[in-house]
Amino acid sequence: MEANQTRSGSGYRLRRAALDDASAVAEICRAGWLDGHAGNVPEGLVRHRQDINDYVPRARDRIDTMWVAASHEGRVLGFVVVKDDELEQVYVDRSARGSGVAAALLRQGEDEVRRAGHTRAWLAVVAGNARARAFYARQGWRDAGPFIYQAETADGTFPVPSHRYEVDLHSEAPHSQGCSGGGDNSRRPK
Repeated sequence: MEANQTRSGSGYRLRRAALDDASAVAEICRAGWLDGHAGNVPEGLVRHRQDINDYVPRARDRIDTMWVAASHEGRVLGFVVVKDDELEQVYVDRSARGSGVAAALLRQGEDEVRRAGHTRAWLAVVAGNARARAFYARQGWRDAGPFIYQAETADGTFPVPSHRYEVDLHSEAPHSQGCSGGGDNSRRPK
């Protein structure tokens, strides 16, 4: 699939993000971040991540490296941000969890990393986010071990105990056949 084309799933399609998506992305990111991080990161960082006004500029700054999953009516259901070989952000609206959107976004992110010439993708997951860690493991990503992720804020960085998850891309063919909407189970451990 070409870098600017879209693919469809059941009830959604993936496409490049547009500036008009920034507010919806910010809402999804804020809710998802709080779901996965509150109680698992330093309280000072949680305080920094409360205000929706902090998320909108961050979303706008990442539009060029972002893909969204949108309903056929145009509502943003989730997004992935790719930065070099890192899937920097993967978030899905609560209403779309379990629908295959997260798996489709993950595959899109992998494809973007592969297209950039990398043979391995990685992402950071806060150590206490068991739901996300289990999801990535089901999708064929492996826990490469703990590390301290430096979370950026307007007041500096906060050290966050995290795990680095990785997936090898050199053995996988690009996911150009589209999405079934139920997720791609082809790499789930047998």
